[in-house]
Amino acid sequence: MESMHKIEPTKPIAPYIGGKSRLAKTIIGHIENINHSSYAEPFVGMGGIFFRRKSIPRSEVINDYNNEVSNLFRILQRHYPQFIDTIKFQITSRSEFLRLVKTDTTTLTDLERAARFLYLQKTAFGGKVSGKNFGVDKTRSGRFDLSKLEPMLEDVHSRLSGVTIESLDYKAFILRYDTDSTLFYLDPPYYLCESDYGRELFNREEFPLMAELLKGIKGTFILSLNDHPAVRDIFKDFYIKEVETTYSIAVKTSASKVGELIISNHKL
Repeated sequence: MESMHKIEPTKPIAPYIGGKSRLAKTIIGHIENINHSSYAEPFVGMGGIFFRRKSIPRSEVINDYNNEVSNLFRILQRHYPQFIDTIKFQITSRSEFLRLVKTDTTTLTDLERAARFLYLQKTAFGGKVSGKNFGVDKTRSGRFDLSKLEPMLEDVHSRLSGVTIESLDYKAFILRYDTDSTLFYLDPPYYLCESDYGRELFNREEFPLMAELLKGIKGTFILSLNDHPAVRDIFKDFYIKEVETTYSIAVKTSASKVGELIISNHKL
């Protein structure tokens, strides 16, 4: 078994639609039972699985085709003090939220873009990436509270030390980092929910292409997706494990049980 380094899990710094908080323990259990010397995530999002792992190999690579995600992590990794200075006077405000939603990101520096993206993810309803609405909960304090956020940001800054950060199409990323000792964890948009992440980033036609690509890799993969007949058919050549979880986008909405699939080329 490849030597793994034990670490303390780190809490993701913001919600992200499709985050795997309720399935994290199950998925991480499978990850840590597979021998690998390199860990790679093509769809890292806010790192719902990446940051919650308790042991890591000698090499880690994270990727997201959404450049706002990769830019935030690069800034936290390399320019942490300057980032804290950028956000230290920010407060939770609907008017500020609406101003930032309308802001043209091409007019911003990388630091300003990272601050904008984090603010919107922290204050948007349900951690939505596309079609954001200001989220309010009358029973809790403002969503953007630097006194609570700064310790989490410092933990993420430390955790990202030595991690390679990419912003590639998932196919190019997998081909670039595939080796016989690589473990890929894939958390793509849910089937039938692809546009939730932005129509330009991923579409439904990618799933058959993904299945074909994964058939030919040297390494091992674990893929999590919603349970749908089309998903079962597309990935029928792999091991498929059914799991049940609960999902609710709103705090006040009762959680409903849903089926998910964990798919792999390694017997789970």
